[in-house]
Amino acid sequence: MDAQYTPHATESAAQTFWETNQCFKAVEDATREKFYCLSMFPYPSGKLHMGHVRNYTIGDVVSRFQRMQGKNVLQPMGWDAFGMPAENAAIKNRVPPGAWTYDNIDAMRRQLKALGFAYDWNREFATCDVDYYRWEQWFFTKLVEKGLVYKKMSTVNWDPVDQTVLANEQVIEGRGWRSGALVERKEIPLWFLKITDYAEELLADLDEVDWPEQVKTMQRNWIGKSTGVELTFEVAGQADPLVVYTTRPDTLYGATYMALAAGHPLAKQAAADNPALADFLVECQHGGNSEAELATMEKKGMDTGYKAIHPLTGREVPIFVANFVLMEYGTGAVMAVPAHDQRDWEFATKYDIAIEPVIADAEGNAPDLSQSAHVEHGPLINSGEYDGLDFEAAFDAIAAKLEANGQGSRKTNFRLRDWGVARQRYWGAPIPVKYGPEGQTVPLTDDELPVALPMEVEVDATGSPLKKMPAFYDLGDGWTRETDTFDTFMESSWYYARFASADNMEAMLDERADYWLPVDLYIGGIEHAILHLLYARFFHKLMRDFGLVASDEPFQRLLTQGMVIAETFYRHNADGSKDWFNPADVDVKRDDKGRPVSAILREDGQPVEMGGIEKMSKSKNNGVDPQAMIDRFGADTVRLFMMFAAPPEQSLEWSDSGVEGAHRFLKRLWKLVADHVDAGSPAALDADALNDDQKTLRRKAHETIAKASDDIGRRTTFNTAIAAVMELVNAIGRFEDTSPQGLAVAREALEACVLILAPIVPHACHALWEGLGHETPIIDAAWPKADEAAMVKDSVELAVQVNGKLRARLDVPAAADKTAIEAQALEAENVRRHTEGKTVRKVIVVPGKLVNIVAN
Repeated sequence: MDAQYTPHATESAAQTFWETNQCFKAVEDATREKFYCLSMFPYPSGKLHMGHVRNYTIGDVVSRFQRMQGKNVLQPMGWDAFGMPAENAAIKNRVPPGAWTYDNIDAMRRQLKALGFAYDWNREFATCDVDYYRWEQWFFTKLVEKGLVYKKMSTVNWDPVDQTVLANEQVIEGRGWRSGALVERKEIPLWFLKITDYAEELLADLDEVDWPEQVKTMQRNWIGKSTGVELTFEVAGQADPLVVYTTRPDTLYGATYMALAAGHPLAKQAAADNPALADFLVECQHGGNSEAELATMEKKGMDTGYKAIHPLTGREVPIFVANFVLMEYGTGAVMAVPAHDQRDWEFATKYDIAIEPVIADAEGNAPDLSQSAHVEHGPLINSGEYDGLDFEAAFDAIAAKLEANGQGSRKTNFRLRDWGVARQRYWGAPIPVKYGPEGQTVPLTDDELPVALPMEVEVDATGSPLKKMPAFYDLGDGWTRETDTFDTFMESSWYYARFASADNMEAMLDERADYWLPVDLYIGGIEHAILHLLYARFFHKLMRDFGLVASDEPFQRLLTQGMVIAETFYRHNADGSKDWFNPADVDVKRDDKGRPVSAILREDGQPVEMGGIEKMSKSKNNGVDPQAMIDRFGADTVRLFMMFAAPPEQSLEWSDSGVEGAHRFLKRLWKLVADHVDAGSPAALDADALNDDQKTLRRKAHETIAKASDDIGRRTTFNTAIAAVMELVNAIGRFEDTSPQGLAVAREALEACVLILAPIVPHACHALWEGLGHETPIIDAAWPKADEAAMVKDSVELAVQVNGKLRARLDVPAAADKTAIEAQALEAENVRRHTEGKTVRKVIVVPGKLVNIVAN
């Protein structure tokens, strides 16, 4: 074999072999255990970033490892292709979103292939392919027929620039996440899926999956199951009462005002002849919309003039409109108890509303409410017949009273709201509904599907072009087609299942879905812990209930990889802004521990400020181009560094020196194999004929196999597996025995290194395996098995302490009994020196570890 490691030629040869032989084509085989490994598919932005590379390398290592375990592995790749970025790019570059998207897919596919990922490219699709979303449209029509879809007027976050609805998470400090425009609260008709019908099951089934507890907790909190009381407050002079929900009926006697959302019917009624209140309702349309914002924003409100009648005391309490109440949460009305809710306390303090404590503090006294609300549970006070009751007793007694009076009832609520799936934009899957001249709303028939999105369009900043295209929406005879498109979460909620049946043009899914599903390992960022994963779980249950899949959950195991982070450097501009410089353009002076001390811009030699280590991003200009690293070092070096620098769940700090170190290691391994091959053919290994040095290296090899098998297979800690191989490579480098048995032991150890590294650096290992004389390619090789007999030690090293201080180290036979070990320890020269003239009181032997001698 070539003694020189040439990564690009090596990688090209391996990739050509894999593609020619269709090595990664997955075929269903009921006789083999399957393993479906899936990494969250990317948005085709045109260029991979290091976060992509890390995510997909993790998945590829696992897939290749499981293949070596003899499993039938599926690892597909596709493209999450719809969404606003393509429309924004179309406006900026004056190209249709479709053309921009497919060009980017081509570029990113080339990059993925350059990294050698073992994808079954036969199953590739983009969610903007009509052959994909036509089945989403079909399924939606079936959901309409089953009553799981409805349309209603809804208050939404409206971006006036992008002309679309935004989720709460897409509103940052009151502005659209992409446009930066002030978001408005607007009422528009929207389509919804009834995810709330599945809330209980979505909550319970979290116990059935192997996911990080942090992610499960985030989902549980989002679903937000709570037990409380729904009760009514009559409104003086009005026919309709206010309906509120509370989880704290024990605080009912402390309710001193009611708070309404700006969109509540009673608020609108009050504003009809109150211009100041009407202006305030408009102001609220531009307020916060997420719970985090509502908690921290300045509390504002106005008195409606109406009075609510307390259901138990009969007293009147004022009704305010408040900016911290949203119509889409609960009933849009809140029973405000300022003594025991911090938000209510802040509002009451500002508007001089009574604050009346009804829960005692830890000492049983009225709590101090001068600085904040008292939110802990405790015995009731100032609550009439319920004084002295604890939370649970008060909950039951007050709920029973309200039920007896017909004023309320116990109720289980969920924070989860139905999923609004309509977006007022162009680049998405058209919603398959039409409207008749007499107000009919009708899902399209199978014969009318698919509704293909027009591809040759001009997109500008004035909203969806579909609304301006009669050829698209005008169906004749007064019938029109829906111009809204699906939320892109729709496409990403079932793509994992379509990979199993990607070539089926006659059905959404077929029996192959049940062979592959659920996904055995799903890999992606923690930022998708709530919405994407929740919607995918919901969609899976919908497909199950329609007989399309048999399993209850889509993803059995979840791995959330950490971010890729890097150093940042900047200079201040005159206006106070910052210019950020890429680390590749900066020279850094470091101390003896590698910590940065100072930095200069290479271009002008002048100092730059060090901004610390942060997630790679365009805004901080601290990203590293994966392609540049591949061009310089080869894909295997990038893959090795990614897997070695940190465990997958932790953040990975980019290090140029670390990449260079990974490259040096691969060159060293290559040279070891080349030198070994040049040294001649080994004899057949005879385990009984080995000398001590040969046994030691063989033991090291099999200990490495055992450790790597556990690290990769069970713990997914690739970094420790690689570290173990590096130690073994060092041991092989020190082993200079070129006898026939010496070569046999070295050959076994080198083959162990190559087999363990094959999932991580597959191109180099493809060539090294061939160089070691194997005709069967390593892609079809089995994972090595540790030989228990080889790992048995003839002797063990024990530390010997005298009165707790280390005085000697002993090599003792592994089979030595306690008496023999004691005798050998007491005869050690340095032990005798420290026990001379003393009486040995006790000798404690800890098998395999140490001997402790107590003497005085």
